[in-house]
Amino acid sequence: MSSDKVREGALLGLAAYLMWGVFPIYFKLVAEVTPLEVLAHRIVWSFVLLVPLMLWSKQWSTALVAIRQPHTLLILIATTLLVSTNWFTFIYAIGSGQVLQSSIGYFINPLVSVLCGFLFLGEKMTKAQWASIALAATGVVIQTWIVGELPLIALILAFSFGLYGLLRKVVKVESLVGLLIETALLSPVALVYLLMLHNEGGASFLAGNSSMDFTLALSGVVTAVPLLLFGRAMRKLRLSTMGFMQYIVPTGHFLLAVFVYGETFSIAHMVSFLFIWGALALYTLDTLGPLDKLRSSAKSTVGFFTLPSLK
Repeated sequence: MSSDKVREGALLGLAAYLMWGVFPIYFKLVAEVTPLEVLAHRIVWSFVLLVPLMLWSKQWSTALVAIRQPHTLLILIATTLLVSTNWFTFIYAIGSGQVLQSSIGYFINPLVSVLCGFLFLGEKMTKAQWASIALAATGVVIQTWIVGELPLIALILAFSFGLYGLLRKVVKVESLVGLLIETALLSPVALVYLLMLHNEGGASFLAGNSSMDFTLALSGVVTAVPLLLFGRAMRKLRLSTMGFMQYIVPTGHFLLAVFVYGETFSIAHMVSFLFIWGALALYTLDTLGPLDKLRSSAKSTVGFFTLPSLK
């Protein structure tokens, strides 16, 4: 792969992950709107944006083939339920001032994906990966024990997205096509809900606040753009590189939660995060392969990063 393509992929990937990393800022802007209404707008406006993109990419035939296959359609219905659960939980977390929990969820998500691969795809797990999962689980248990509350939001975010990724890997449908089908399945229900809400006088959209109307309509762009950038980056970069870059997202959430939104970061959180970060460090080192394999070459390249020799 040429250096130009790698550089372009790196910029696209960074753009996508940075957008996801500052997602809480957007959803804080609509925090006064109920999570269910925000979710409905996110679904409808995403679908509205994706239709012209599908026309431009000329992938309608691919979408039609997918929905005509009962097995594929069934899996996409399942991914639709999972992604809507993930979106709703994330919106609720941000609106209720629990950005820190969203950070925990996306920090442990890679480990959930590894576990899903072992349980459902027959993928082998190394001792380091087992240890990583044990460390992360210990961090969750410690927080539950000391704080006295199970980090339910973090677990729902991690497992819903982990299972979503598992099913999307199995179904083998291109990201744009899959997202269009998912939003198409949800849009009728979301649109009916918004119309009912408007008729009852409880809707925030078209209620006289043009700034809020624009912000809610922007949810389609906020949803689709990073996904499309991510899809292009995946075709230009190694999976390992994308794996390292994904930690930008929960890191962004963590920094926003503690330093911008002033959420409490107690000793219990510190201990819990240390276990989770330790798990991720161990997992990341394991993905690099044995150290003696790294030492065998003067330079080892991971994606567009060049690591100096460890000799």
